[in-house]
Amino acid sequence: MTPLSEIGERELLVFLIQVLLLLGLARGFGEVCRALGHPRLVGEILVGILLGPTLLGRVYPALQLALFPPDPIQHAMLETVSWLGVLFLLLETGLEVDASAAWRLRGPSLRIGIIGVVVPLVLGFALSMALPAHYLPSEEQRVAFSLFLGTTMAISAIVIIARVLRELDLIKSDLGLVTLCGYAVNDILAWVIFSFVLAATTASGMGAMSITGLFVLTIAFTTLCLTLGVRVTDRAISLLGSGLPQQPGAVLTFVACLGLLCGAITAGLGLTALLGFFLAGIMAGEARALTERVRNTLTQMVHAIFVPLYFASIALRVDFAANFDLFLVVFVTVVSIGAKFLGAWLGAFGTGVSREDRVSIGIAFTPSGVTGIVVGSVALEAGILTVPVFVAIVFSAVASSLVIGPWLTWSIRRRRAVNVLDYIAREAVSANLQGSTRSDVLRELSERLASGRPDLESEGLFAEVEAREELMGTGLGNGIAVAHARLATLARPLLTYGRSLAGVDWDAPDGLPVQHVFLLLTPVHDQGLQLQILAAIAHGMAPAEPRERLAQATGVEEIWAALETVLREQQLTHVRTAA
Repeated sequence: MTPLSEIGERELLVFLIQVLLLLGLARGFGEVCRALGHPRLVGEILVGILLGPTLLGRVYPALQLALFPPDPIQHAMLETVSWLGVLFLLLETGLEVDASAAWRLRGPSLRIGIIGVVVPLVLGFALSMALPAHYLPSEEQRVAFSLFLGTTMAISAIVIIARVLRELDLIKSDLGLVTLCGYAVNDILAWVIFSFVLAATTASGMGAMSITGLFVLTIAFTTLCLTLGVRVTDRAISLLGSGLPQQPGAVLTFVACLGLLCGAITAGLGLTALLGFFLAGIMAGEARALTERVRNTLTQMVHAIFVPLYFASIALRVDFAANFDLFLVVFVTVVSIGAKFLGAWLGAFGTGVSREDRVSIGIAFTPSGVTGIVVGSVALEAGILTVPVFVAIVFSAVASSLVIGPWLTWSIRRRRAVNVLDYIAREAVSANLQGSTRSDVLRELSERLASGRPDLESEGLFAEVEAREELMGTGLGNGIAVAHARLATLARPLLTYGRSLAGVDWDAPDGLPVQHVFLLLTPVHDQGLQLQILAAIAHGMAPAEPRERLAQATGVEEIWAALETVLREQQLTHVRTAA
């Protein structure tokens, strides 16, 4: 008989080899995909397909079984790491959700978020009810099956759209703000629905009273987290930050423990632990004391280790070739993308956004990405979805993640061309801003812009700009901020620039002080001009050379000459709309 310690060492050896292969290859393939302009998700899933039964199991089954033996203990070890991956992915996803901004902008965000969930959920459920019986686990589960497939089709991936908006320099625009606030409502509502439905359909013997009680518990715990929980978490992180300023790892530990606590609570309530981790991420993300450095550290840790292992291991367990069904793939992809576009597009009506922005918002809500795969995998393990349906969900998620960047770019570039220089108020340009804080600088630029203009009043202008800044900071990084606001009194956009020699703290993503401050004012209904001007400034200021030239300019004339050089060719598109 082999000693137990020897068996443990062998299993540990196999486990380490598994993690080494999956993590190393998933990260490598993911970076290759990223370099080619595709989401890392594609490369991570591809590794599981290559090492799993889909490819290696067919070409060299003995090697595949040696690397990934069907031993229950061995499987449990990798499964545990995989679960840690998905739990911390939901924690990081919650960090991206700005619930307070969504509440302050609750008119558009609630409308877009709620309609953006309800429409694809209803359409997905109704159309899934008509699927042939052989796609279902059993005919008795048709309603639960259709409800879960509809929920999967309704969930969007905030992590993916946030990355795309950053890459297109749209993250700080009003379009980016409305999109992310709508996503905040969308994600919270979708995860609450999913968690409740999962618990209600998987728990045996639940009566109407039990289901009602579970629903009340779900809503009550979510509300508690988003109200009292946010304040307590903010206070705790603030105390940790001030008490241990040289140990940012203490805040990371607290956030991880918060996720574990909330996950344990939701699991204990009969809900999925995923909801608890997601709500913990929202609570931590709302903390004003949580620095961008800590956020970025947590995000990098999750996406460098946990996420690649999770998605590679998911694909490792499924034979994609044997379970590929073209009809299902097309059905899930078309319904998911089409229904989410329709829901967000309809939700954007009546919110004050332009026709062009409504199309862009509809497109922005189409990717299901990592979130859709997570929901699908949980439903698969619960026996509610079949393997072919899960394979279709994966293909749909990958397809929507691949097309979102080019599709959203098309929606921006189809707008009419603009010349940013046409809107600059040259007389308001400042070579040496005197303010030492963000508010001081914004007030100074507001006064310069309002000077001599009967349609502008400096205090009212400053209040509008400050209010927009509170919704979402406009620091872009690299020492640049593009503050902006919409005014009912303006007939056309107005832009100016100020330079701070000392630099001002703007809570930018990279933590650097801001030296180059643009202030952009646009009419309430500007037909998307604000978006184009903001993107043009971000594109023009992205290289180091124009920033250095502006920093070294000795006066207003040299600054103006540098701005002309930077912005003269920065037109977002040369293609005019057909409208």
